[in-house]
Amino acid sequence: MTTNLPSNSRKGLNSKNNFLGFNIREFKAGKYTSGKDSQKRILGFSTIITPSKESQKEHYTKITEVIDKHKAKPQAALIKNLNPIIRGWCNYFSIGCPTKVFYRMDYLIYWKLRRWAKRRHPNKGEYWINKYWQKIGNRNWVFSTSRENNPLTLVEHGSFKSQQYIKVKGDASPDDGNLTYWSTRIGKHPQMPKRTASLLKKQKGKCRRCGLFFKDGDVIELDHIIPKSKGGKDEYKNWQLLHRHCHDEKTRTDGSLERSGSKTGCNSAMPKQLSNIPSNYRWK
Repeated sequence: MTTNLPSNSRKGLNSKNNFLGFNIREFKAGKYTSGKDSQKRILGFSTIITPSKESQKEHYTKITEVIDKHKAKPQAALIKNLNPIIRGWCNYFSIGCPTKVFYRMDYLIYWKLRRWAKRRHPNKGEYWINKYWQKIGNRNWVFSTSRENNPLTLVEHGSFKSQQYIKVKGDASPDDGNLTYWSTRIGKHPQMPKRTASLLKKQKGKCRRCGLFFKDGDVIELDHIIPKSKGGKDEYKNWQLLHRHCHDEKTRTDGSLERSGSKTGCNSAMPKQLSNIPSNYRWK
């Protein structure tokens, strides 16, 4: 990414450094933290890209408007309307260094939701209002419905990680036939099934079992993390991509091949039982 910043940009924040909702700043840095040019020469400064103040304010204002419109509506309706807004904003600003901004947004929204809950129950104490926040797995204070089987949870800004932009290989092209590389990079390819391409991007091009990168020409198979014979569901969060040999190894050990009267969700087939061999049979 090349940007033409004003000459005074290295002295600190300048309003002219905002571009497409991002704030781009340059700071002096030593040789170990400094950025480098294409020739690997030290530039003497590092570039920090974060969501601009205006973008943060606009996003928070939009969140508060949605919360205010749902003052008398159930928690599930509020979560369904907030999640798309948070996801879209975080996916757009995940490039650069947005982590501190994301956690700050979660902090502000938490207190806004506390006021929303307090207004709904003005005669209740703080302890009673805490029912709107649940413990989900290892996470505490998750704004979620109280349904046990399939709770509806609010997406947190802090759950989105910073994504560093990786340059395209010099000789790479979407038309070169390397489906694995392009599916891993952009999550889609006209010659690759959408499900496979999305999983490749999610797994960053690596096999979940051996941890090695998929290479062009490798046989990639879809696996159910929890086998369908063990109650696993046929859904996106229960899918993963494995090498064929890794898939066969997992299938042999995860109980997928147990004879339960139902078909397994894996591609590996149940081996046929050998016919009875006489005890006096002589092998030649």
